[in-house]
Amino acid sequence: ELPPSEFMQVADSTWLVLSVVSNGREPPGCQATGVTKIARSVIAPLAEHHVSVLMLSTYQTDFILVRERDLPVVIHTLAGEFDIYKEESGECVPVTCDDVSNGFLKPKPPASPTLHPVQSPQTRFCVLTVAPDTLPAIATMLIDVLFYSHSPTWDAATGSQDLDSITFFSFSLIEGYISIVMDAETQKRFPSDLLLTSSTGELWRMVRIGGQPLGFDECGIVAQIAEPLAAADISAYYISTFNFDHALVPEEGSAEVIQLLQQRQESGR
Repeated sequence: ELPPSEFMQVADSTWLVLSVVSNGREPPGCQATGVTKIARSVIAPLAEHHVSVLMLSTYQTDFILVRERDLPVVIHTLAGEFDIYKEESGECVPVTCDDVSNGFLKPKPPASPTLHPVQSPQTRFCVLTVAPDTLPAIATMLIDVLFYSHSPTWDAATGSQDLDSITFFSFSLIEGYISIVMDAETQKRFPSDLLLTSSTGELWRMVRIGGQPLGFDECGIVAQIAEPLAAADISAYYISTFNFDHALVPEEGSAEVIQLLQQRQESGR
């Protein structure tokens, strides 16, 4: 419904959404959530089969977007570990490898994946949700933050953003569930009784991946971040965008995460 515009770019691929639902068979004491929870079973295998993914964490769950043309290799890659269903007319119908067998083999690229730089701004973030019936009460504030807030400071001398004042705001509305990521200072502008968060009210720090626009063609970016965090049993909230990928980790352990990822970057060079 959006009118064509020179200011809007649309990727030529159609994407499908994978929603990973737990069946309760996780080992006792497993506390990691978010992208780390599905790193070994979903993200890493798809990266090994050269499938590019977009990752979208929400307050309620996590979604992986894959290109429609990659669906056959996705099914064959994950069928050994998961029961896979597709939605038809509101019903979940089992999917078998035979349903999408045509052309599922995809050659692996011989070159090693690019190791992108990671940066960690000083900004502290909140992960929140809002009850749908209270959304009108904060709609004006949301519009102001989304469209009229100042952009991040750009240093003309270095050609980079000032990481001490990075602007990041994410709003998603999926099947009636609302998720918001905002910095702690922006949160103060909203009525505290309408924004819901976990009982601990923890703050998050961001690790931003990429030194230049990442685009949508490269695979393995999410895996490079998710796998070491999974190995350390560290939760992460992950949001892919065209320009950068963003992993939010609990502030309490953020220094360990940043050191872990920077060491991985150095060892990969």
